[in-house]
Amino acid sequence: MNDYKVVKALNNNVLIALDDNQREVVLIGKGIGFNKSKDSIIPENTVEKLFVLRNEKAQEHYKSLIPDLDENTLNTIISSIEIIRRRTRTILSEKVHVALTDHILFATTRLLNGMAIKNPFLTETKALYPFEYEVAAEVVEFINHSMQIDLPEGEIGFIALHVHSAITDKAVSDVNRYSKLIIQLIEMIEVQLRVTIDREGMEYARLLRHLRYTIERVLNDEIVQEPEKIASLLKSEYPTCYNLSWKIIKIMQQTLKKPVYEAEAVYLTMHLQRLITK
Repeated sequence: MNDYKVVKALNNNVLIALDDNQREVVLIGKGIGFNKSKDSIIPENTVEKLFVLRNEKAQEHYKSLIPDLDENTLNTIISSIEIIRRRTRTILSEKVHVALTDHILFATTRLLNGMAIKNPFLTETKALYPFEYEVAAEVVEFINHSMQIDLPEGEIGFIALHVHSAITDKAVSDVNRYSKLIIQLIEMIEVQLRVTIDREGMEYARLLRHLRYTIERVLNDEIVQEPEKIASLLKSEYPTCYNLSWKIIKIMQQTLKKPVYEAEAVYLTMHLQRLITK
């Protein structure tokens, strides 16, 4: 069990402390800094909602955000991260805590200055990450109520990517990159097959998710087995879709810098063929 020795309180919710190994950490928790003097001891088990920031770079970034946060905003952000931790039942990584604090501060500041950002990938995010979107919707509703502001629906999409990053421990920039890759591939499919896919329809959501899980399997080095007979059958029956599948897979390989197995082309061909027949 780690006990922490207070070095100084940055405010009611954030403390600088030393852990058992005399390493500096940032402790974040609602009201954790209230009435805490230097050298106070904080037993880990007494702080139910403690968040410990150990990474030095993350600590510096987080400390630089604190002066821009009033008590209510910081309380709101800490509670928002608690909602994510509770709903996802995940121990959230340090970088997510810092990135979300940064993002919520940025979003609320822009909103108050009348400069809310439009989210061009809202439909895609909703379809790609339905659970994360649901959690993010709860977070945005809580922020709006707590800070008496009105963050637009697009913010749910942005925060959903942070939630996904928290669950998978991937950097938000990577999550963003994979989402953009998926959208690029769908545009390519539309051009090559001369189809327009209804962005609100079930087929679009299904294709988005199929590409998402393909990318996740590739990143996790998961091999999908598929009988060779099916591959040769699809090749002869649906040559257009089969060739397009391989083009898509080559783009995935180049972008993800990982091999993609033939079975993925088989599954993708079936999806594309369903699009054409629709």
